[in-house]
Amino acid sequence: MHAFAICTDNSDYPASLERKKLYEVIPDPEAEKHHQIRVIDESGEDYFFPRDIFLRIPLPEEVADRVANIA
Repeated sequence: MHAFAICTDNSDYPASLERKKLYEVIPDPEAEKHHQIRVIDESGEDYFFPRDIFLRIPLPEEVADRVANIA
């Protein structure tokens, strides 16, 4: 199952993140231990960011699958 979050503050990462944009979250228990979140950013690569600049949002499974498969 895919997880998603919306960026709520990109002030420290203007080239990597857009405010109010939906990002796919990559599960990473180690990142969570350090208050980080791993997301696929504007470069198309996954990176760590502070967890508090994102708001995780639940999506219905069908919607999450379709969004995750958009190329």
